[in-house]
Amino acid sequence: MSIAAVKSSGWGQRIYAFVLALILSACSGSTFNATKQVWKTYRNPRYNFEFPYPSKWTPVRPDNNDGIAFISPRNQAVEIQSWAGNQLPESIIGTDTKKTIDPNFRTAQGISGVLTVEVGKQESAMGLRITQKRIKYYWYGKAPSKEFGNYYSVFYYIAQQYRVPEEK
Repeated sequence: MSIAAVKSSGWGQRIYAFVLALILSACSGSTFNATKQVWKTYRNPRYNFEFPYPSKWTPVRPDNNDGIAFISPRNQAVEIQSWAGNQLPESIIGTDTKKTIDPNFRTAQGISGVLTVEVGKQESAMGLRITQKRIKYYWYGKAPSKEFGNYYSVFYYIAQQYRVPEEK
């Protein structure tokens, strides 16, 4: 079940708050230190976005100029991926279908985006969505729910370091 579905009821809001507090408290005591990790940087040749990833992680889908995915060497169910695509003009999609979520996150580059965390029974994920210059950029990290707390700080760090071309 996604967080959005849980948020819809008063009782669900209490569960959501409890689960979120539990995850964040588990992660706040984490010993994650980005400087102790060896990082590589993925750079997308078509959309010019980039992000760091742990150097021992393996690409599982080759770069198709839209994006790429990497898996952890310790657990193949742990994956990060990123891609981008051109946004359709409003004249094609119409204004009735437009749904927006206010930005709630800022990268180290100073770019605003929407960061989401979804906690599921089997799998949990963190995602970042940035829209700039009619291009939508996506970054996504997922792990089995039982291990998500172990990867939360890594995922959050990568989301913070995500870079897109500067608007001119």
